[in-house]
Amino acid sequence: MGKEIQRVAFSGEDRRKYREKVRRELDVFARMLRADMFDVEPAHVGMEIELNLVDDRAEPAMCNAEVLAQIADKAAWSTELGQFNLEINVPPRLLTGDGLAGLEEEIRHSLNAADRSARETGARMVMVGILPTLMQEHTSEHALSASDRYRVLNEQIFAARGEDMRIEIHGAERLLTHASCITPEAACTSTQLHIQVAPDAFASYWNAAQAIAGVQVALAANSPFLFGSQLWQETRITLFEQATDTRPDELRHQGVRPRVWFGERWITSVFDLFEENLRYFPALLPICEAEDPDQVLEANGCPQLAEMSLHNGTIYRWNRPVYAVVDGRPHLRVENRVLPAGPSVADVMANAAFYFGLVRMLAEQQPPVWTRLSFGAAESNLHEAARYGIDAHLYWPGVGEVPATELVLRRLLPLAREGLNQWGADPAHADRLLGIIEQRCLTGRTGAAWQVRAAVGPDRIEALRTMTQGYIERMHTNAPVHVWDD
Repeated sequence: MGKEIQRVAFSGEDRRKYREKVRRELDVFARMLRADMFDVEPAHVGMEIELNLVDDRAEPAMCNAEVLAQIADKAAWSTELGQFNLEINVPPRLLTGDGLAGLEEEIRHSLNAADRSARETGARMVMVGILPTLMQEHTSEHALSASDRYRVLNEQIFAARGEDMRIEIHGAERLLTHASCITPEAACTSTQLHIQVAPDAFASYWNAAQAIAGVQVALAANSPFLFGSQLWQETRITLFEQATDTRPDELRHQGVRPRVWFGERWITSVFDLFEENLRYFPALLPICEAEDPDQVLEANGCPQLAEMSLHNGTIYRWNRPVYAVVDGRPHLRVENRVLPAGPSVADVMANAAFYFGLVRMLAEQQPPVWTRLSFGAAESNLHEAARYGIDAHLYWPGVGEVPATELVLRRLLPLAREGLNQWGADPAHADRLLGIIEQRCLTGRTGAAWQVRAAVGPDRIEALRTMTQGYIERMHTNAPVHVWDD
C-alpha cells in the first residue's frame, strides 16, 4: 500500500531539501544498523495481492472506490493505480506449524467476502497477472484512481520523461503503442511476498531472491495477453519495465538506470540498496515531514525515516528492501515482486511456499549460489522466463542451461521442501502446496499456458472475453490451474 499525499507543485528548493533529508536519514539508518536496533525474531512473512475488477461481460469495471466502500475489512484493502484495481494486504504471521494453512484460509475468506461486496456493485474480482479483456482504451488518464498520490506520480513521471511512453513488445505477436499517462502500469497485477530478516542476513536473502526470480516467473507465468495481443507468457514483466520508465531514449542510451530495476550487482548489506537509491534516482515525490531523525535517535526513539522510505517506494526493484516501524521497533523486509496474481488462491499459496522455502535454503547454503552465478545471468533468467514461461531454459550453477521444469524437479523443489522444514512449517501443508508446483512442472500447465489454449476462435476479442469468464469460474473453485480443463 502506498502512502497517501496531498496534491502539490514541487519547486527546485523542495527537491534540494528532500535530497538533503534523505541523505541525513541514510546516515541515521547506518547508525541504527551499527547499533543493532532492529527486530530480528521471530521472523514473520506477509503477502499483498493486487486484483482486477470486471463487469458482467468480464471487461474492466471502473469502480474500485465503490467496491472499497462496501468492503467491511477496510484495514486490509486499498485502491490501486487503476480504477479497475484493488489490493489486499494480508497481516504478517509465522510459518511455523499451520502458518501456511492459516495464511491460505485468511486469503480465501477475505477474497470471498470482498467478492460478495463487489457483486453488490455489479462487479467481480479476478486474480490474474494482466486482465485478458483489458484494451488500450481502458488505460486513459480517466482510469486513474481518485487519489492525489497517483495523479502527482503520473505528472512527475511524465515531467521527468518529457514525452509519451513507448511500449514495444515482441512475443508470439508484436505490440507497438504509446501512452500519455502511466495507467498501462495498472494492467500489471502482482503477488508480493514479504520476509522479515535480520540486518546481518538481509544481503543473503536479497541475493537469494534475485537468484531465483527467473525460476519463480517460469513456474507462475499468468500474463500472456495485453490489449488483445498474445505476447510473452509473463508480459507483465516487460510492460511494467516500460510503463514506468522515466527515461527518454537519450538517457536510456547513456546508461541511466531505470526505475523498474533488477539491479546491477550482488550486495553485501541492505545499506547498499538504500544508498543506490539516493545516488542514482532523483526524487519523484519530494515531500518532507517534520521529523528530525537525528533528534529522535538521540532521544532513544525510533525514527520513521519517512523520506528515505517514500523515495524507496518510487524505485520499483523486483526485490525491494523495506524499512518499517511497528510498535515502536524498526525491522527490515525483503519484498519479492516478480510474481503475477492468480490463477487461484491454491496457486498463489503454492508459489509462496516454493519461494519461502527455497529462498531460506539458498540464503543459508554454503557456498552461496550467487558466488557461482553471475548477476547478469540471473537477470537474463528473469527475462527468458517472462518470455517463455514454463518452457524457458534457465542457467543454473553446476548444471548449465536446462529446462526450467527439470531444474525445479531435480534440484530446487527438494531444497524448497527442506527450507519449509527449517521454517517449522507443517509437513502436510508444505507437501500439498509443493505438490502443486511439481504437477505444474509435469503437466506444463501454468495460468499463461491455460489462457493461450482456452482463448481460441476467429474473433480474438470475443475469445478473450469468453476465456476470462471461464477463468473466473475456475478461479473461484480454488482448484490449482494444472487441473483446469479447457
